[in-house]
Amino acid sequence: MNGANFCGRTRREFLCQAGNGFFGTAMAYMLARDGFLGSARANAPAAPVGPAKACIFLFMAGGPSHVDTFDPKPTLTRLDGHNHQFPTIGLTPGKSGILKGSPFRFPRRGQSGLPISDLFPELGSCADDMAILRGSYADSHAHGSATLQMNTGFIRQGFPSIGSWAYYGLGTVNQNLPGFVVIVNGPPYSGAQNWSSAFMPARFQGTVFGQGRDTIANIRSAGNVAAEEQRRQIELLNSLNERHLTGAPQSSELAARIASYELAFNMQAHAPEATDLSRESEETLRLYGIGNGQPSDSFGRSCLTARRLVERGVRFVQLFHANWDTHGENDARHRQLCGQTDRPIAGLLKDLKRMGLLESTIVVWAGEFGRTPFAQRPGPNAGRDHHPTGFTTWLAGGGIKGGIAHGSTDEFGYAAVENRTHVHDLHATILHQFGLDHERLTYRYNGRDYRLTDVEGNVIREIATQG
Repeated sequence: MNGANFCGRTRREFLCQAGNGFFGTAMAYMLARDGFLGSARANAPAAPVGPAKACIFLFMAGGPSHVDTFDPKPTLTRLDGHNHQFPTIGLTPGKSGILKGSPFRFPRRGQSGLPISDLFPELGSCADDMAILRGSYADSHAHGSATLQMNTGFIRQGFPSIGSWAYYGLGTVNQNLPGFVVIVNGPPYSGAQNWSSAFMPARFQGTVFGQGRDTIANIRSAGNVAAEEQRRQIELLNSLNERHLTGAPQSSELAARIASYELAFNMQAHAPEATDLSRESEETLRLYGIGNGQPSDSFGRSCLTARRLVERGVRFVQLFHANWDTHGENDARHRQLCGQTDRPIAGLLKDLKRMGLLESTIVVWAGEFGRTPFAQRPGPNAGRDHHPTGFTTWLAGGGIKGGIAHGSTDEFGYAAVENRTHVHDLHATILHQFGLDHERLTYRYNGRDYRLTDVEGNVIREIATQG
C-alpha cells in the first residue's frame, strides 16, 4: 500500500478529515445537549387518555359572519341603518359605521333551545351536540396572519400546525394512511403553511388529499409495475437512504423521505379503498348532500371522506372551505356558502353519532375571524369587514358538552365581553380532549421549548367533560 495515498487520500487529507469528524461529533453533542438541535421524537403510537381519539377541523377560510350565523343580535337588527361609534379594543382603534342588522332569523333548535341562524336549517338539528363559543377573539385583522394563528397558534410564519402537534403528541394507529390529512375546497390564505410541520420532523406535516378517482396524486404505480417488483425497489432505495442517513442523523427531511416511501407503498393498497365513496349507501350520500348537482356535493364529499378516514384511524383531518371573505354582498354570499356547507356538516355529525364515532371524534368549526356588525360599502349589496375582536367558533363530540352557548359579545357583536375565548384557549381545549396537556406538549428548537399555545391558553372547563 502506498502510505502517501491512504484509502485514496493523502495522509494530510485523512488526518484533516478525521480531525474535523471528531470536532463535528463533539460539537453536535454539545449543541444537542444545550437544545440547539431539534429533537426528532420517535413516532411511536400512543393510546390517547382523553375522550377524543381523532379530530375533524372544518376551517371556513375568509371569516364567516358570526352575527349572521350563530350569534343573534336583536339590538343590532333594531338599530339597522343607524350610525354608531365603537370604542377602541386593544390594538383595534375606535371607529364609526352604519349598523347592519342580520336579515336572517334565529329559531331555537333542539332540546337546548340554542338559537341558530336559518342559514343552517340542517345543522340546527344538531344543536344539542354543539358547544358554541360566542366569545371567541384573535389578534390580527389580516387574513394571512389570522389564518396562521388559528391553524398554528402564531401570527408569524414558521410554526407547526395544530394537526402536526396532535400527530406528534399521539402518534398514529394506522401505518397504511397518513396521521394528518388535509382536504382543500378552495385554498386558504397562507397556503400550505397552515398544515406545515415547520421545525418538527417533516413526517408530521399534513398530506393533501384531493377528490375523485385520483384522490391522492400519483397514487397509482407508473407503468403498471408489479407490487413485488415495486416492493424490491422500495427496499433497495430505503437501504441506500438509510446508509446515507447514518452520516446525517439530524436530517429529519431525509428520515421523513424514507418513511414516506414506505407509507406511499402501503397507501397504494389502502388509500383508494379509504376514499372510495361508491362503497357508501345512497342514503348516506343523501345525508351529506352528495349528488344530483347539489351545491353541497363537493364539500359533502370532503366531509364523508373525513369520516371514512377517522374511521380507519387517521388522527387529524382538516377541511378548508373558501371563500367567506364577504366585503360585498354579505347576505347573498352567506346564503350561497351556507348552502354549500350546511347539509354536509350536519350529515357528518349525524353519521359520526350513529356510528358511535362522535364520542371519540372532536369536530371543530372556525374561521380566522368574524365580520363587522357595521356595513362595508353600505347599500343593497353591503358587505362586512374583517373582525377579530369578537366572533364565533364551535365544537362537538370528543367529550365536549353539547347544547351550550359559552361566552358572549356585546349587544352589537363587536367585542367579546363575557367568558372570552382566545385562539390559544380553543387549541388548549382541543389538546385537552385528546388527553394532552398543552403546557407539557413541547418541542425543543433553537434552545427553546415551543408549544402550540405559546406561553398562554386555558382549557375551557365549562365545555370539557374531563377534569
